[in-house]
Amino acid sequence: MARILIIGGHGKVALLLAPLLAAAGHTVSSVIRNPDHEADVAATGAQPVVADIETFDVDQLRNLVSGNDVVVWSAGAGGGNPARTKAVDQDAAIRSIDAAKAAGVTRYVMVSYFGAGSDHGIPADDPFHPYAEAKAAADAHLRASGLDWTIVAPSALTLDPPAGRVDLSATESASVSRADVAAVIAAAIDEPSAIRRTLRFNTGDVPIAEALHG
Repeated sequence: MARILIIGGHGKVALLLAPLLAAAGHTVSSVIRNPDHEADVAATGAQPVVADIETFDVDQLRNLVSGNDVVVWSAGAGGGNPARTKAVDQDAAIRSIDAAKAAGVTRYVMVSYFGAGSDHGIPADDPFHPYAEAKAAADAHLRASGLDWTIVAPSALTLDPPAGRVDLSATESASVSRADVAAVIAAAIDEPSAIRRTLRFNTGDVPIAEALHG
């Protein structure tokens, strides 16, 4: 079993992910910025860790991730503020990747989105553009890091119940439940064939474990 650190532990996906990991026997810690969220995180079976990753430098982040086997980046600024989006979704994410390397934590799972990449096609005047740029930069840095990375890139997120089935061959974004995103992350952590893969997916017809292994 692994020691897993979730960065962005109070996000909707992270709160669904932690119980899956804990139930599988992993030791889970979830990083949150707001101490008022500690009880919510503890209820998932994860150990809450209060830290402001936006302000942490690489050395502080190295101390934060040290001793873990896996880092899951599920943090985000939440949009609305381009400067903070760059600070969190790009700069802090990149520092966390460098920190994982420095700490010898080789397994890193990044939560991204279906259309992420340098060819995201979002116009500069679109409010989504800063996020698209930030994710493209962070994902590229991770791919070049030498870590055992997986980029989880779901389509539009819903609050639907989990289907337990996905389509990893989709070429266009549709939708998928946050619960299924959490299940894909959990499965990817334990699936060697998910290493150095970008998993773009919608809800589909193939069971998650089979889809990742195939």
